[in-house]
Amino acid sequence: MAAVSLSVSTVKPLGDRVFVKVSAAEEKTAGGILLPDNAKEKPQVGEIVAVGPGKRNDDGSRSEVEVKEGDKVLYSKYAGTDIKLGTEEYVLLSEKDILAIVS
Repeated sequence: MAAVSLSVSTVKPLGDRVFVKVSAAEEKTAGGILLPDNAKEKPQVGEIVAVGPGKRNDDGSRSEVEVKEGDKVLYSKYAGTDIKLGTEEYVLLSEKDILAIVS
């Protein structure tokens, strides 16, 4: 099998999917206790890097995706497919898994 070289600029989501750069996990608790790597929770907030063209309707037209590149979003905890490019972590998920846009 041939090796594929991926970068953020080469990933183009299909349909209603979005490509999100995951925010860094919390290093310590509110009380100041440092967390080891295995105790950190998976972050649920990230910035949208790429957006697909939208879901295709029954009549062949496309529904526009409600989010855009640069939006900071909150998404479901176990949603999407985790992807690691270099040292950065990303998640590819469907628009329905996005819960809110964070200001």
